[in-house]
This record gives sequence, structure tokens and C-alpha cells, in this order.
Amino acid sequence: MATPAFQFHTKATIATFGGTLLKLTHESAVLGCPMALNVFFPPAAFGRSTPKVPVLWYLAGLTCSSDNGAEKGFFNYWAAKYGIAVVYPDTSPRGSNHPGEHDAYDFGSAAGFYLDATKEPWSQNYKMETYITSELPAALYSYFIVLDNSRVSLMGHSMGGHGALTLFFKHPGKYKSTSAFAPIVNPSKCPWGEKAFSGYLASKKEWAKHDATELIKAYSGADLDIFISCGLSDEFLIGGQLLIDNFVAAAKEAGRESQVTVKYAPGYDHSYYYVSTLAQEHVEHAAKHLGVL
Repeated sequence: MATPAFQFHTKATIATFGGTLLKLTHESAVLGCPMALNVFFPPAAFGRSTPKVPVLWYLAGLTCSSDNGAEKGFFNYWAAKYGIAVVYPDTSPRGSNHPGEHDAYDFGSAAGFYLDATKEPWSQNYKMETYITSELPAALYSYFIVLDNSRVSLMGHSMGGHGALTLFFKHPGKYKSTSAFAPIVNPSKCPWGEKAFSGYLASKKEWAKHDATELIKAYSGADLDIFISCGLSDEFLIGGQLLIDNFVAAAKEAGRESQVTVKYAPGYDHSYYYVSTLAQEHVEHAAKHLGVL
């Protein structure tokens, strides 16, 4: 169990697909506020002789909370099949009460962009990168010892796809794989990213280190196996928010074109109808790298 200073409180225990979904809360010292999350444990994860289970993190998008992926993503069915735990964290601090925090869907509350803010007042507690990569996993892996911290993968949707890609590049070796649904891959060049980066970051010089298209150009690690999927009727692909072609071009420039797979699905939009339809492929992508497929 974790130290008394970091305790998880169980708000609900839900049986699903033979496993267990826990709705949890805890106090975050990094974010300076209470936080909620969901964790799915596959069947028999709490059995006496159960070996540790690999972990897949799902990062949600703008307007979302820790509940969206857990309740609408249909990941738990496939995670149960392959014996994988899934962690669903929230997308921002909650209730920091900064001016304008709740005024827009694409900045502030539910729009933390998985970075550590450097501009006041957001730098006081909008530290989602540290929360997701350090504070929360350390506490979870200590509290729930069945979780295998040596086998961890990462995926996300939209803003969460941006997070999944950038955190993978920025923390080499921490994650076995990454994949993304309709990700914001070049935020320095799209309205969502320009708004978030201008608000959270003190200098434009910082933007590139939170931009997957820039990060893949500078990446010098081992061969990649990045899977991206997107609906061809996605309004934000059409509207220039995602810029997936820019990421593919950057991968080609870096000599890594063959290490990035992009799958477009005709007729699908940006919603969880699309995410749940492609859930199997993303969980199986992670399962392969986590050694269970």
C-alpha cells in the first residue's frame, strides 16, 4: 500500500467484462486539488496467485474527464481479454479558480494539454505532465501492487492523443508503446494548440517540446511503432485542428516513415462512436508491445 500521505478512496466498484472498474479519488500534491480517476482491473487480477498485470493508460480529450474513456471507449472488453489493466486519469486540475478557468471548452478546466504550465497563474497547479508521468503512476503502482510498472503503454484521443505521443517521446523507455485516436499532432500550427500554448507557456520557444511533429524530428531513440487512426469524416481533421499529414511528413523527414502507421476510417467522426469502434486495434497494438499478444 502507499504511504498514508497518498491514499486512494474508492467511490464505486463496478463489475464489467469479468473484471473490476474502480472509481477512485485522491488528493494531488502536484496539482494542489482533489482528483478523480478510473482503473480497470482484468479478471482475477486480485487473485492470490495472480502475477502482475501490464498497464495501459488512456488519455482523454478536450471537455472530457476520467469517466469518458472508461464508460464509452469499450476498452475494458479487450483489456479483459488480454489481461491488461487500464488507467483513466482526468484531463486537468479541477477547481483551481483561476480567472477564466471555466470560460471555454478548449482552455483551462478539462483542457490541461498534458503539459506543465510555465505561465502564471497556470504554473501554480496546471502540471499535468508531472502528474501523469510521475506522481499518479508512482502512487498507483505502490498502492495496487498487482500493476506491473515495467510493462506500461500509452494511448489517447484528440488532446489525449497529443498527450500520448508527446509524453512517449519526452520520456523514452517509460512506455512500451503509444497509439492515438484522431490526435492533435502539430499543436503549434493549429487553433487549439496555439490557444493552449499561448495561455500555458511563458515563451513561444517552449512550444516545440510539446509538439509531436517537432519531437519526432528530434527523436534519436530506438525504432518506433506508432499507430494513429482517424475518421475521414472527422470535423476536426477537415477543419485543420489535427494536421496528421504534418506528422507523417515529419516522420518521413526523420527517416521514420515506415515506423508510423496511419489508418483512416471512411464515414467516422471524432466521437466515441469512432473510438469504441477502433478500440480493439489500439488495445491489441499495446498488447503486442506489452507481451500478452
